[in-house]
Amino acid sequence: MKRIKLIGLTCLFFSLLASGQTMQRSNQNVLKNGWKTLNGNSYYITYPGNWDLNTSGLMGSSFFFFSKLTSQQDKFRENVNLIIQDLNGQNISLDKYIEISVGQIKTMITNGRLLESLRLNKNGYEFQKVIYIGDQGVFKLKYEQYCWIKNGKAYILTLTCENKQFENYKVTGEKILNSFKLK
Repeated sequence: MKRIKLIGLTCLFFSLLASGQTMQRSNQNVLKNGWKTLNGNSYYITYPGNWDLNTSGLMGSSFFFFSKLTSQQDKFRENVNLIIQDLNGQNISLDKYIEISVGQIKTMITNGRLLESLRLNKNGYEFQKVIYIGDQGVFKLKYEQYCWIKNGKAYILTLTCENKQFENYKVTGEKILNSFKLK
C-alpha cells in the first residue's frame, strides 16, 4: 500500500511542477497543419509546432510540451507532460490507481479540489479523465489529466494551465491530449 501511495504521489508531483526549462528539439515529423508528431516506444502524440519540446526526462517525464509565454508579465508556461510508471508485480487496476490518485488531490495539493472524473474509451483503450484545481506556490492551476493502464504501466498525460488561462488553452490542450495513442 505504501508503494501504491508513492506512485500516486509521484504522478501528482510531476503534474504540478512545470515551468520554463531548457527546451530541446528532436527529429519530429511535421504535419501539414504545422503540428508535429512525437513517436515514443509505446505511444505517439501530436503537438503544435510552435510549442517547445523537452525530452530530457525532466522530473521523470517522457516529455513536456511547453507553450510560449504570452507577455513579460506571464510567468507560467502552460504545458502537457507524460509520465510512465512501471506497475509490474503490483496488480493495480485502473480503478485502484484512480482511487489513490484522486484521494491525494485533496491531501497533497494546496486547496486541491476534484472537478470531474470520467471513465472513457478511445481507440480500444479504456482511460480515466480527471480535471482538478489547486495551488502550487504562487500559481493557481487547473489540470486535465488522462490515465491509462496497459501492460503493467500507468500512462499519465496531463495538461497544466494557470486557472485563469485554462479556457484559452483548452481547445489546443485537448487536441494534444486526444491525439495520444498507445501502440
